[in-house]
Amino acid sequence: MLRRHLGRAVAVTYLAAAVLPGPGLWLRHPHATGIAELSLRTPQLLLALVLFGAGLQVPLRELRLLLRRPAALLAGLALHILVPLLIVPGVALALRLSPDHDGGSGMIAAMILVVAMPVAAGATVWTAKGDGDQPTAVGLVLASTLVSPLTVPLTLAVLCPLLQGDYAGRLDVAAHSAGDAFALTSVVLPCAAGIVCRLLLPRRARDGLIGVAVPAALPGSLLLTYVNASGVLGPFLRHPRPVLLLAALGVAATVCGLSFTLGRLASGVLRLDARAGASVTLACGMNNSSASAVLITTTLPDRPHILLPVLAYGLLQKVAAGRVVRTGQEADPAPVPIRQAK
Repeated sequence: MLRRHLGRAVAVTYLAAAVLPGPGLWLRHPHATGIAELSLRTPQLLLALVLFGAGLQVPLRELRLLLRRPAALLAGLALHILVPLLIVPGVALALRLSPDHDGGSGMIAAMILVVAMPVAAGATVWTAKGDGDQPTAVGLVLASTLVSPLTVPLTLAVLCPLLQGDYAGRLDVAAHSAGDAFALTSVVLPCAAGIVCRLLLPRRARDGLIGVAVPAALPGSLLLTYVNASGVLGPFLRHPRPVLLLAALGVAATVCGLSFTLGRLASGVLRLDARAGASVTLACGMNNSSASAVLITTTLPDRPHILLPVLAYGLLQKVAAGRVVRTGQEADPAPVPIRQAK
């Protein structure tokens, strides 16, 4: 039911975060466990649950097909890494002309943290809905996740000079923590653990684990969205800032739209078929916005307002993914079955 009405469920989640942010704000803070100095961080745990469930669902047989035709996978991974380096500097240059005292550095910092993240696992869901190239989509999610301990800090370091004031130093710290701890422990290890469990567990134990962890991952994703949104929507409604809202929507729409557009153009230049091209396009535009929101809460806890463009990007990329899927279906319609002659 949640999968069929995911859009409405996300809208209800945002509404709950705006009207009743208290529980979400409480969950955002670390909580002592009583075990040495270990603290419980709910956002990281929820992110790990979502990625562990994604790892459990990786179709390993389909991934073997990529060894026969790896061109789409390699092209998609390269574009996922390079496209942000082309888009973000232009957006940052445009924001320098704004009246913002820091040249829009808050908005740019948010977008940098979004585009640096691996391909969102939701890209595989949209690919399946559009009857796209599922092995390529799964391979792109997995490959971008596995290389994220290298690519995330590298992307942050390359784009960090675009920022002004305190944001430059804070993002530089985030670049080091992202590679040393966050990308490895919060992104790669949960996903890898899911894959290992799928590979090594006996069939009965594996099916039982999938039956528990996979259904729990979607409510966990919604709860993570609620926790992240609680930090910005509640305070924003108490003290509305319409200009900030319009700026967040404008910046997120620009970066998201350009990412999908460049992905589509590159797929055409590479002459990929409609299904592989749709997967590559989704890889360019869909980033793990939940992971970037968690990174913001840990490295920039005193700047909750920069979560606003992250939340906007998370919504806009789903809308854009729906358009890519519909366009792919129109470009490559399913064959009409031929009735057998009697």
